[in-house]
Amino acid sequence: MAEQVGGFFITLEGPEGAGKTTQLKLLSQYLEQQNIAHIITRDPGGTALGKPIRRIVLHSETAINPITELLLYEADRAQNVAEIIKPALTKGKVVFCDRYIDSTLAYQGYGRNIELKLIALLNGIASQNLRPDLTILFDIESTLGLARLHPSGHDRLEREALSFHQKVRHGYLELAAQEPQRFRIIDASRPMSTVQDEFRRLVMEELAKRKHPATI
Repeated sequence: MAEQVGGFFITLEGPEGAGKTTQLKLLSQYLEQQNIAHIITRDPGGTALGKPIRRIVLHSETAINPITELLLYEADRAQNVAEIIKPALTKGKVVFCDRYIDSTLAYQGYGRNIELKLIALLNGIASQNLRPDLTILFDIESTLGLARLHPSGHDRLEREALSFHQKVRHGYLELAAQEPQRFRIIDASRPMSTVQDEFRRLVMEELAKRKHPATI
């Protein structure tokens, strides 16, 4: 269960090339048209402090030790939760975060083979044990997702071997199976408009189900 601080906390997850960031931009436009107040942040890089951390973990030309990488992500998350996410939820807002704790489990845990219990412990510390009310996993088969990207890759993670991305996707699906009450899975291999329709429906249904003021 998410810590009860008010508001509604939705996280977006998915392998490379799933298109979740684009889908979130489209959903945000729809929510604005419906006069549903919301904020969007991202993990990493959602704060002023987090932006240089994002540049390091995604674009560093120097090799990064897996534990160093893990701790950089957690440092970014700690700032994001304290500065943006938790204050907004306390005010009753709808908050979307593009990646969150599950990304670290999938990428650094399943992908980098760092102990999952260690990551879960650090996730709890960095997030102040704040868990999402809803996590939407944009799922896509690894070869298809990578084929959507620039051939040379845009960042360090995109340039990882196919086997790494397959482990990440497997990790995501395992995490979703462990918490079916929190996760919703969208087949992101379909046309953008089809994915957007399902994404929009899921979000609006969940807001209405929980009787969030935005939908009353």
